[in-house]
Amino acid sequence: MSTTKKIAGAALAAALGVTTLSACGGDAKDKSAGAGDAPKSKTVTLVSHDSFNVTEAVLKEFEQQSGYTVKVLKSGDAGAALNQEILTKGSPRGDVFFGVDNTLLSRALDNGVFTPYQAKGLDTVKPEFVLDKQHRVTPVDSGDICVNYDKAYFADKKIAPPQTLDDLVKPEYKNLLVTENAATSSPGLGFLLASVGKYGEEGWKDYWSKLKANGVEVVDGWEQAYNERFSGSAGGKKAKGDRPLVVSYASSPPVEVLYGEPQPAEAPTGVATGTCFRQVEFAGLLKGAKNEEGGKALIDFLVSKKFQEDMPLQMFVNPVVKDAKLPDLFTKHGVVVDKPENVAPEAIAKNREQWVKTWSSLVVK
Repeated sequence: MSTTKKIAGAALAAALGVTTLSACGGDAKDKSAGAGDAPKSKTVTLVSHDSFNVTEAVLKEFEQQSGYTVKVLKSGDAGAALNQEILTKGSPRGDVFFGVDNTLLSRALDNGVFTPYQAKGLDTVKPEFVLDKQHRVTPVDSGDICVNYDKAYFADKKIAPPQTLDDLVKPEYKNLLVTENAATSSPGLGFLLASVGKYGEEGWKDYWSKLKANGVEVVDGWEQAYNERFSGSAGGKKAKGDRPLVVSYASSPPVEVLYGEPQPAEAPTGVATGTCFRQVEFAGLLKGAKNEEGGKALIDFLVSKKFQEDMPLQMFVNPVVKDAKLPDLFTKHGVVVDKPENVAPEAIAKNREQWVKTWSSLVVK
């Protein structure tokens, strides 16, 4: 699962047998205008994690208006993709990098992989998402990592589903939660950071000790947790999963509706809104980009209303611009997370490795 948050819609769609569009410009043009072309090349290359997606018609409109052909180079999850850009700093594989989030942001900035650029349309982005005042990166989307619950299970048992982090350590939820390994999974790390944001440097350790005593199950990644162990998802039902609580995303219920066969009138899963950590994903102009002007135009496109309103049903994340409207699917079946937990990118950069090491010794030893 990529770090986008993202955010799991693409993986969930795949699990439900849905093929998503690969966002890549015309092949014929790309062959004639590769990475080694002169700076005036009309191909602009976007390096991204595997979950980037855009409606073909929306991308084509940008290409026709700008005169650039977009080539998308998908490079695994966001952490792996960023590692490659750090290793090739100054001689990047593309012009723009998309997918670095607030858990990895300081690492990217400290390694100097981006050239500052203030995007046209940045004034329409909600101020709380602008985390780099030097504009080395531009906010593109946000999403919330949250505990999801199986509505049918809790209705059958006549137990109220949990709503907060505090609830999860109560006896009535013993042996019900499955989460991802914080050392190997983006949502797993996000859930750990939610506990850090809620309970502080000392309190989060005590919280996880209680959670372990209450029977939390840890698996390697989101795919296993959501589509195998979680009883509320389409994949989990097929796999006979028996955990009615899972760490996933606030966007997972609308995706269950979108790809349900037959499509249900109501989402079969809910979101515990007091358990969430907010991810923000960014795009940046890569230092040494061969097509810097094309890269700038592409970043402008990523914060345009056209792309922002297309994005929710393509990557299952939320727009960051003020006037972008969510699709009906999100407003009807999604939830609004008013007070997600946050941890400053600088604190994450400073402490992430030690937090994960300590978490591993507490929970998976």
